[in-house]
Amino acid sequence: MFLPTTLEEVKRMGWDALDVILVSGDSYIDSPYIGAAVIGKLLARAGYRVGIIAQPDVSGTDDIGRLGRPRLFWGVTAGSVDSMVANYTALKKKRRSDDYTPGGVNNRRPDRATIVYTNLIRRYTRQAKRCPPGHTESPQISQASALDPGVPNNPPPILLGGIEASLRRVAHYDYWDDALRRSVLFDAKADYLLYGMAEQAVLELAACLRDGRDPHDLRGLCYIAKEKRTGYLELPSYETVARDKQAFIEMFHTFYQNNDPLRGQGLCQKHGDRWLVQNPPAATETQAELDAVYALDFERAQHPYYEAQGPVRALDTIGFSIPTHRGCYGECNFCAIAVHEGRTVRWRSPESILAEAEALTRHPGFKGYIHDLGGPTANMYGFECEVKLSRGACSHKRCLYPAICPLLKIDHQPQIDLLRQVRRIPGVKKVFVASGIRYDMILCDRAHGDDYLRQVVAHHVSGQMKVAPEHTEEPVLAVMGKPGTGSLLEFKRRFDQLSQQVGRQQFLTYYLIAAHPGCSEYDMQRVKQFASQKLKIHPEQVQVFTPTPSTYATLMYYTETDPFSGEALFVEKDPRRKERQKTIVTDRPPRISPSGKGRP
Repeated sequence: MFLPTTLEEVKRMGWDALDVILVSGDSYIDSPYIGAAVIGKLLARAGYRVGIIAQPDVSGTDDIGRLGRPRLFWGVTAGSVDSMVANYTALKKKRRSDDYTPGGVNNRRPDRATIVYTNLIRRYTRQAKRCPPGHTESPQISQASALDPGVPNNPPPILLGGIEASLRRVAHYDYWDDALRRSVLFDAKADYLLYGMAEQAVLELAACLRDGRDPHDLRGLCYIAKEKRTGYLELPSYETVARDKQAFIEMFHTFYQNNDPLRGQGLCQKHGDRWLVQNPPAATETQAELDAVYALDFERAQHPYYEAQGPVRALDTIGFSIPTHRGCYGECNFCAIAVHEGRTVRWRSPESILAEAEALTRHPGFKGYIHDLGGPTANMYGFECEVKLSRGACSHKRCLYPAICPLLKIDHQPQIDLLRQVRRIPGVKKVFVASGIRYDMILCDRAHGDDYLRQVVAHHVSGQMKVAPEHTEEPVLAVMGKPGTGSLLEFKRRFDQLSQQVGRQQFLTYYLIAAHPGCSEYDMQRVKQFASQKLKIHPEQVQVFTPTPSTYATLMYYTETDPFSGEALFVEKDPRRKERQKTIVTDRPPRISPSGKGRP
């Protein structure tokens, strides 16, 4: 069942008012891959009355007010992608399309959506307070206010969540402003922010607000205070880091190292005369909690109210895909997964995943194809470092870089078993592993790595398999935190050999990044040469590096410094030269005619 999006739906459910209204920068897609849908369904299962307003019209307050105001809180998210990343390319050009918007045209998600939506809610609340029920010029506000006779009272708090809020929760570099910005809590003037995945935290917050208890001690919560919180680590103030890049580097190290649920401490950061307070991270989800999230009854479709405005392309990939785990211990410097989802991998039970796969076969739109069975990295399912699970993530080293830690006992057997069981389910024709795969992990698993690759090659690839070396030059790979090319070439050899053995003509496609901190045009020329000579390909999957909030690579981009060594780092910032780095690899050489002249 869909959550209500209109006043008529609320009334049909027999409700006099909503407890929670979620506002999202995505269309309302009822899927386990959509954060607003997951949070909404969790709250609904706990007994709360929840509605969703997706991509509200920001030109006025009628749309944001169409469900009235909630009794407990508003929940605001920019959507599945940071709104600035969704709206602009790496070269700061406006994107024309949006996979999460009906019809695919990028015309519904505002820049800095978290801030815009919060301000819109406050405008609506002030307007509704000034105009008692039955005394407003707006029929939408009049009807919605009549639904909730408590409109004139204190407004319900506004809670921020999702990836945009999570990664902008402290002072951060913003690529589009080319400057440091304050915590989004200050710019949005919201009441609370939950960072990370936040399922259990949002249930705890809702219970506190329902029962009249103070929520300020909840783990995973950020808020603004007049005083620094005793016992919390103090980050350099916003004003300090805005004028001192070295202070910003030190701030980011402390911020990054305190994201682990077992080791992380509370943080405070002064902004003007007030303090951002970040409570310690929420506990890692148990397998039972994770299973319960994915046992929710998702429609795996766009709500009819929004479907009438046009289809969303995102459903082409997420509609019939199954997430198996969360988190990543790869910690690539350009990636925000470790900060948002966590450095500890949590996985669902096989029973939970099989139950979801069987449910897919009963869906009227299912054609027999599971488009992806995986997570942020597909082959991180089913194992973790026992030291990390008991003591927390190491502060002085990483799991996979510069070499795979011997304490991480890589074992692909759980995923081998899972893939075999899913493809045996009646009604399932094909299961694809479309998520990224860490080939260095496959090579490290001497017991089961080859068998896992054999299973994937024989049963779970459709012509092409995607891998992400990102680059080929050792100095740039070191800045990225990625493995060298030796493992890539060995993996390619094994993939080609196994494809030949199973009688399939299959290929590897490679994701590459241009203009990453530390990368020059010469480095990209070397990438081109390596791809041609060693990989025997002409790369097409090349993207220009985008500095996104709260990653080490973004820190490098802004400071032009290697934050680990303190040494100066070359960073390409000229847009034309960034594009040039990409075209060095993607441009095909001119064809030579028999006359010796290049083909126009």
